[in-house]
Amino acid sequence: MATGIFAVLDDIASLMDDVVVATKKTAGILGDDLAVNANKATGFVSSRELPVLWKITQGSLVNKAIIVPIALLLNIIYPVAIKWILVFGGLYLAFEGVEKIIHYLFHKKEGSASEKNAPKAEENDPMVAEKIKVKEAISTDFILSVEIVIIALGTVLGEPLIRQIITVCVVSVLATVGVYGFVALIVRMDDLGFSLIKKSENKGLLAKIGRLLISALPVIIRAFAVIGTVALILVAGGIFAHYIPQIHHITEEYRHIPEILIETGAGLAGGGLVYGFVSVIRRLRAVAGF
Repeated sequence: MATGIFAVLDDIASLMDDVVVATKKTAGILGDDLAVNANKATGFVSSRELPVLWKITQGSLVNKAIIVPIALLLNIIYPVAIKWILVFGGLYLAFEGVEKIIHYLFHKKEGSASEKNAPKAEENDPMVAEKIKVKEAISTDFILSVEIVIIALGTVLGEPLIRQIITVCVVSVLATVGVYGFVALIVRMDDLGFSLIKKSENKGLLAKIGRLLISALPVIIRAFAVIGTVALILVAGGIFAHYIPQIHHITEEYRHIPEILIETGAGLAGGGLVYGFVSVIRRLRAVAGF
């Protein structure tokens, strides 16, 4: 009897290890998810921030309810496809990271100018703007959810099916609850700050804390954007190092080089190649008038 209980506890501990490993592997995407959704949930009147976030959360759960069974079924029917999806997903993540870096370094002013000149739906109808932001956030979440599910599944490819199902489902739920719960706290920071200032009549320690919370909100959102970008490169490089034989060979042959440097280089190189390819396609489409 005792042996059976210890065996069950050992299985649970082993399963939790799988969940922890899978969650760590998806950390980069979760950081990007946090930055994106914190941005999407701000800019509304205070009373609409949480309802907007709840709509995005519901959309995220639907996304994962679609993606999880498809990924598990694909892994049963044609498991090699999971590795290819991981590699192509890694290329997408690397591209997104490199694109953000290039945009920040070379096109930041251009982007700001275009945003200022672009017509804004919210100026005409706040509800239309809300629908647009929710739709954009759910679409972005779908892409990120594919990566989260596939990366989580990639950590337990050699495990029994039931363990794969439990691990992927737990990571998916934790990702949604963790990301959107944390975003809910972030977007309400300024309201908490204003509340503290009002209660303290803008005097004393509470007022200082309130002002700190208000000023910290944009800084935190920007910090998540930076952390998310770096993590995207590292996650992509890690995928390449594990699933592309040539890069994996480099990590094995040059063990004296820290693995994080090789993965960073691989992520930047992969993202740079995709960025160059996409840039050429965009230029050709612009010339052709598409």
